[in-house]
Amino acid sequence: MDKIHRFLIDESNVRGEVVQLEASWQALIATTEYPAPVRQMLGEAYAAVALLSATIKYKGTLVVQVNGGKPLNLLVVQSTSEGHLRGMARWSGDVDEVPATVKDMFGTDATLVITVQPEEGQGERYQSIVNLEGKTLSECLTAYFEQSEQLKTRLELAVGETSVAGLLVQKLPGEAKDADGWNRASMLAETIQHSELLDLSVEVILNRLFNQEVVRLFKGDDLRFKCSCSQKKVEDMLIGLGKEESEATMKEQGNIEIDCDFCNTHYTIDEVDLARIFSESVVLSSDSLH
Repeated sequence: MDKIHRFLIDESNVRGEVVQLEASWQALIATTEYPAPVRQMLGEAYAAVALLSATIKYKGTLVVQVNGGKPLNLLVVQSTSEGHLRGMARWSGDVDEVPATVKDMFGTDATLVITVQPEEGQGERYQSIVNLEGKTLSECLTAYFEQSEQLKTRLELAVGETSVAGLLVQKLPGEAKDADGWNRASMLAETIQHSELLDLSVEVILNRLFNQEVVRLFKGDDLRFKCSCSQKKVEDMLIGLGKEESEATMKEQGNIEIDCDFCNTHYTIDEVDLARIFSESVVLSSDSLH
C-alpha cells in the first residue's frame, strides 16, 4: 500500500511529508496512454496533491487543477480525506518532443486552481486561483503557498518509470528555538536527488537529509487510487440533464455512452435503463412531497 509519512523537526519549527506512490500511480496511468511530457506533469501533480492534502485539515476533497493552453489543455488531480487519489490530463497535438516545463506545456496564461470541498455540513468551500509562476510545478506550488497562504514551503517532486514521489517541508508559525532552522531545512531539502526520493525508504531519506537534526517520524497513512464515478452518478447526471434532452440523445445515438475521464470506465445507458431512471426519479419526486 502506498503511504504518506509526516515528520517534525521540533527545534526548527518545521514540519514535513514524504510521499511515495507506486501502486496507485500505476493504476492511474493504466487508464490512459499519456505522452511522456504529459505523464511527467501529471505525475508531479499527483505527488503534489497527496502532499498538499496532508497540510490541510478537512473532510472532503482537495483538487489541484491547472487550466492551460496548448499542448496541455487541462490537468486535474484529486485527493480525499480518506486517502483516495485520482487524476487526469487532456492535451492536443503531438507533445512527444515538447520539453516538460510549465511554460512549454501550459502556455503563458495558465492558472493554478486549488479547491477544498468539504463534505456536507463540514464547513465552507475554499478556492484559490493564482497564475503559474515558475519553471516547474514544484516552483509554482511554492509560489502559491507564499502568495495565498503566507507559509514558507519547499516542494520536491519526482516522476520515475513506475512510481512518483514528493517531499515537502514547511515552516510552522511561531518562534523556533533554532533561528536558522528553516533556512537549513529548506536548503537541505533542495539537495534531494529524484532517484533517492523514488527509491530509498523514508527513514533513509530523512537520515541523509537531516542527520544533524532531531526528527520525529510518524506512522504512515495509506493512499490508493480510487475513482468516485459510479452508475448512480451517471444516472443522477441524466436526471439533472432532464428527460426530454436525455430521450433526444437516446433517439439520436441509440444508446447513451459515457466514459469517465479519470478511470476510463465505460457506461452504457439503453432505452430500458432510461425508462427506469426517469420512472424512479418521478416516484422519488412525488414521495418527497409527503
